[in-house]
Order: sequence, then C-alpha cells, then structure tokens
Amino acid sequence: MTIDLSDYERGGPLAGDYSYELKDLQDRLARLQARMIVHGKRAILLLEGWDAAGKGGIVKRLTAGLDPRYFEVYPIAAPTPEEKERHFLWRFWRDLPGAGDWSIFDRSWYGRVLVERVEGFASEAEWARAYDEINEFEASQADLGTILIKLFVHVTQEEQDRRFIDRLEKPHKRWKITTDDFRNRKKRGDYLAAMHDMFARTDTRWAPWTVVDGNDKKAARIAALTTVADRLDAALPVDFPELDKQVAKAAKKALGWGKNEKGRAEPK
Repeated sequence: MTIDLSDYERGGPLAGDYSYELKDLQDRLARLQARMIVHGKRAILLLEGWDAAGKGGIVKRLTAGLDPRYFEVYPIAAPTPEEKERHFLWRFWRDLPGAGDWSIFDRSWYGRVLVERVEGFASEAEWARAYDEINEFEASQADLGTILIKLFVHVTQEEQDRRFIDRLEKPHKRWKITTDDFRNRKKRGDYLAAMHDMFARTDTRWAPWTVVDGNDKKAARIAALTTVADRLDAALPVDFPELDKQVAKAAKKALGWGKNEKGRAEPK
C-alpha cells in the first residue's frame, strides 16, 4: 500500500480517557518487556517525523514504565567528524540491542535519505544507494530475530507552526527550537518528496512503516504506544519459562515455599 502523508492529517481528539488508556498501555508494555527479557528477544524502535511532531513525548510515555536496565534511548544528531569518515550506518551498528534489550532511536539512519538528501550533506549517488543499504541492514536485523518497529509522526504545517510559537513563548521550552527548525520549514516541499520516496523504497515486509497522525498529541501517543505493544505482542512467545529448579529448591529451603501436585503454592 502506498503511503501518502496527506491521509494522516485529520488530527481528531482522542475519543477515550487518555490517562486510563495511557496507564493501561504502559502496564502492558512493562509486561511485554518482561517477556522480551526472559526469552532473550531484542527490539529496535525508531521514530522519524517533522520537527515538533511529538517524537520525544512518545518516547517519554513509552519508557515511563519500563525497566531502565533493559533499554537505551539514542537521540540522533548530526554525525561527528569520526562518524563522517566511516560508512553512514557505522554509528548505528554500535548501538544495536543485545538479548533482552531495546534500542530506541529518536531519528535514525533515515537521515541519509531525508535531511542529508535535502540539505545536500550527501551526494545524489550516496543517498540514492542508501535505500538498498538500509533495506539490507534492516533485513540483517530481522534475520537475527530482532523486532523492528518504524514509526513516522506526521503533523501539518499549521500545527507545526503552533508548536513552534508555543516553544518560543515559553522559556522552559525554548531549548527545543533552533535555527535548523526554520531552515527545514522553508523546504517542506523538498522534505515531503524525500519522505514519500523513503516510504516507497523502504516500506518492506520485514520492516514496515507505521505513520502516526501527530496533530493531536494525546491521540498520537496512544496510537504510537498501541502500535508498539501490538507489534511486540505478535512477535514474542506467550508463555513464560518454568521456574528454575535450583531457585525453587532454594526458595523451599529458605522460605518453606513450594507447590503441591496441583501446582498451588503450599503454606509454610
């Protein structure tokens, strides 16, 4: 299915109770993380989207109930001089997750075919071949059993402008806005063309894109967390492993804890 960002501009408010739905999703994600840990599965979540689209807010709510020992968030900025000397994917290889871990990328390797393409930081030959390089990179992760979730958060120009003004008028938010935001705003048409090319070339069976309508922040957060939870739930084993026999033996000795033949805990 062709992805057209104009299909994600309704911006309707959340129909349900935001606080209730958010708490329910955060509890669900915590349980899913436990399944990841005990089964040694790994996941990559990447978020792309417009400036001020709400990516950071989604990450904040997503991780609020997770065990911080088993995930890492990587906010991606311009490459360093060391990184520029190497293949553009090199810096991301270093941050891929191990067994039981999540790597969460706030922006990602797709910068090659978005900002680097539009701003001329990569030559046409470099960004044109990057689609195949990215697909192969993501396929290699899928072949390892990594759960790969790609979200794109979309907002209209009008909504982005409202959020820019909000950041300008509130001192505690001004750190979020830079001259780069206005540089990118001037080239929205070029970015839209690059985004649609990105979807057409990298929306694959093993790493599909999900576009989130970000025009209502609360609805976007619920939609994003629901997508992540559903993808993890579908990919992870349902059952938890049996209790380690040595742990059970130690618990019985120390606590008098055990189970009878019907699987019920015996009293001390």
